[in-house]
Amino acid sequence: MTATAQRNAFTNACPDEKAVFPRHVAIIMDGNGRWARERNLPRTEGHRKGVETLRKIVRHAAKRGIGFLTLYSFSSENWTRPEAEVSFLMGLLQRFVQRDLAELDRNNIKVRIIGERDGLSPEILSLLDEAETVTCDNSGMVLTVAFNYGARNELTRAVKSIVEAVVRGEISSEQVDEAMIASRLDTVALPDPDLIIRTSGEQRLSNFLLWQAAYAEFFFPSLNWPDFNEEAFDDALAVFAGRERRYGGLSGQAGG
Repeated sequence: MTATAQRNAFTNACPDEKAVFPRHVAIIMDGNGRWARERNLPRTEGHRKGVETLRKIVRHAAKRGIGFLTLYSFSSENWTRPEAEVSFLMGLLQRFVQRDLAELDRNNIKVRIIGERDGLSPEILSLLDEAETVTCDNSGMVLTVAFNYGARNELTRAVKSIVEAVVRGEISSEQVDEAMIASRLDTVALPDPDLIIRTSGEQRLSNFLLWQAAYAEFFFPSLNWPDFNEEAFDDALAVFAGRERRYGGLSGQAGG
């Protein structure tokens, strides 16, 4: 069955017939530059169009009842891009907060920001703080934005904090376990992602949620991010619903 056929069957089913939606969907929004290049447009136009897609997908995910949506918006490696492009992206961030924060708040969406904050400019820090503060009491979908985020950096910071706690005598090395490491990650209090989507056809994590993705399902549509739409999101939900999650164990009497 094609993804479209799966989506149609999925969305047309009665609510009690549907498989459980993923509780947490994470998206690597890839392909803005390729989208622009294919149209002989500057990369900035791809980023601008990508923000429009972001708005649509956030609204649609909330409509679908997704509890947690995490978006990889700006990696710690993205600072190496041309200065003009980075400046444009920071401007988009500012405009997104100024234009969309009120709507997110009205729709009861709670915003969280993950990533390294040390070294960010006061202006950017103020934007991130505003997004979290304005929506902190909301009880609807949690929209997590990974900004200046890199999973290896996140893990390094977590390990350092544990080592420092051991040195101070607050914990012993024998107490260090998976739960403790998870509690020191940026995503503390968030469930691990059930479904990770990466647009543009690329099939890699690119330093995104390396710890949290241990048992996630993956979906790699060929669409570039600006072309990703509500139907494509539903395709991903339908494919997820058709998969059997095993968490390292066996299903039924046979399998591997």
